[in-house]
Amino acid sequence: MPDLPDPPEHGDSGPDGRDRAPETDVERRRRRAQFLRELAEARELRARVQPRRVKAARLRHAMRMRTFRW
Repeated sequence: MPDLPDPPEHGDSGPDGRDRAPETDVERRRRRAQFLRELAEARELRARVQPRRVKAARLRHAMRMRTFRW
């Protein structure tokens, strides 16, 4: 396994080595919302490109939900 660089001591420095303030809740939520938007977009694209696979997955999910016991 290759040697990995040591993680920063306190996590205060960014990837370029400069110190930066801790991430605020608003910034974290904004990054998370952007990630979730991109993820949904990627899923929609995959559904358009591979309709047969998506249909099979949908049917498998429906079967799983029908056989699931509450």
